[in-house]
Amino acid sequence: MTARADALPLRALVGTVVFVAVVPGTVVVGVPWWLTGWRLVDATLARVAGVALVVASTPLFLSFLSRFVVEGRGTPAPIAPPEHLVVGGPYRWTRNPGYIAVVGMLIGQALLFGSAAVLAYAGLIALAFHAFVLFYEEPTLRRTFGAEYDAYRRRVPRWLPRPPTAA
Repeated sequence: MTARADALPLRALVGTVVFVAVVPGTVVVGVPWWLTGWRLVDATLARVAGVALVVASTPLFLSFLSRFVVEGRGTPAPIAPPEHLVVGGPYRWTRNPGYIAVVGMLIGQALLFGSAAVLAYAGLIALAFHAFVLFYEEPTLRRTFGAEYDAYRRRVPRWLPRPPTAA
């Protein structure tokens, strides 16, 4: 292995940690706190459903991050993109597991805190993610990875997860 190959995962790891602290940290932690003060709702069923959704979304989010570092040898941030197309783990079922996880965590918080504002915010974030994917991410992946991305795109759906299909 070359020195560059050894250094890249550390750079990717540090870049991903910084990215998470700034972007998802703001989107998933900062804004919901600002909207709710993290005051819990009294409805027990809503709280349980909210916690369940946040707990279920968190491993998906962590897998999304680790895949970028280990498999892609880059970060989720457009300024330090992966060198390799990320297709393993949850990327076998959907092309956008990180966005799905973030929206899941936001909807979970909306239920946990009984907040229509956080639910509306989750909807806006989902729309922003969709626009970003359509107008920036997918064209960039096509230019960067060409036929490899086109084949992946044919096998794996954009949003609604499903078991992988053959090429």
